[in-house]
Amino acid sequence: MARRNNMISLIVVLAGGMFSMSGAYASELDIEFAGALEFSDTGTLFVGDNYNGSIYAFDLEAETKSEKVVPVNIGDIDVKISDVLGVAPSALSINDMAVHPLSAEVFISVSRIGNFESAPAIVKVAQDATIELVDLNSLGFQKQELASYPNQDTTFRPRGLGKSPPMVRDIAKGNIKLSSLAIMDMEFYKGELFVSGVAFDNFLSTLRRLPYPFSGEQTLASVEMYHISHDQFETRAPVRAMSIQEIDGKPQLVAAYTCSPIVLIGLDEIVDGAKIKARTLMDYGNGQPIDMVSYSMNGEEMLFLTSNSRSPHVIPVSSLNNAKVYTPEELPRGGKSDMMPIMPVGDTGKTVMFDGMSMQIAPLGDSLFVSLTRDMYTGSLNMDSNYNGFPNRLHNLTAEFDFPQYWTDKAK
Repeated sequence: MARRNNMISLIVVLAGGMFSMSGAYASELDIEFAGALEFSDTGTLFVGDNYNGSIYAFDLEAETKSEKVVPVNIGDIDVKISDVLGVAPSALSINDMAVHPLSAEVFISVSRIGNFESAPAIVKVAQDATIELVDLNSLGFQKQELASYPNQDTTFRPRGLGKSPPMVRDIAKGNIKLSSLAIMDMEFYKGELFVSGVAFDNFLSTLRRLPYPFSGEQTLASVEMYHISHDQFETRAPVRAMSIQEIDGKPQLVAAYTCSPIVLIGLDEIVDGAKIKARTLMDYGNGQPIDMVSYSMNGEEMLFLTSNSRSPHVIPVSSLNNAKVYTPEELPRGGKSDMMPIMPVGDTGKTVMFDGMSMQIAPLGDSLFVSLTRDMYTGSLNMDSNYNGFPNRLHNLTAEFDFPQYWTDKAK
């Protein structure tokens, strides 16, 4: 009963607040899930709610600009967040992370999970590494409901592998609602919020564009793409990570899918009711993209793409200009495994070393990445801030440079 009372108290903390604007949907705050996060250039925080099919915009523009961005490193951050929320680490689910463009404070969306329900929360990590619960009650906000939101009865279908029947864990996957993918990623660009996810129609994979401030208007376009490793055109799986870049002289969406094609979609193609044929440029093979972040390295714009089962990939944006588009006629037919000689296909970037596994990553200032990294030796979840040219935890690596003889010889 104590856990349930704590959960109810958190909902009370988050409820309330109103930001009225003509044409926008505004009411008492009724957020049920804090998922995907995105900031506008001036500090508006967008929060995706897959439970009630809405996006919330919270006013955090009053945050002051940090004079100097410093690394933020916190060991066992999941334990420390759990302490702030008053729950056990096992009852905490971390959903996304974003960095305020002015204050360089790190915002993390989480769920705290009870026996029969879960409650949303957003925590803030300051530059001095202090952690606090964001009082959404004190913030002005707007809410935009999604059109064509998936119904709450449709779930995934369990499947086995090859001739093997589904295991218990696979069957449990069949209880997950399709609406959990309604809002996968968000990108703010020139006064509009671009949202990837699924809608419930013949083309599940959907891109939305919402003008901000919210006016009630939204554009919905369906997306089809050729998936090289699956050797089929797909309209179901949504874009999982994306970035908007100037490519071939116009703004385009660089989008990453599960198993892991990279495609281009011109923003001018995202019009209401459109059925877009995305252009497939490459396919890394099996794996699920997590984050795609844009940063500058030696004056060149780059994309840093993380995955749940691969080392990060760095893609120079310039390499996407005039890039080859792949179609089924140009490749061997049939599904393609990672071990096939042709895989990866059309790879213009480079796989880079990363110590551990990044669950979430974001730019911090001009030269750092901040990452929620699972340590491969201890299993702990840590917040690490490292140089974006080599975002690794050096204390976990023993190399030639660490031997005292190296420096003795170098001094001669």
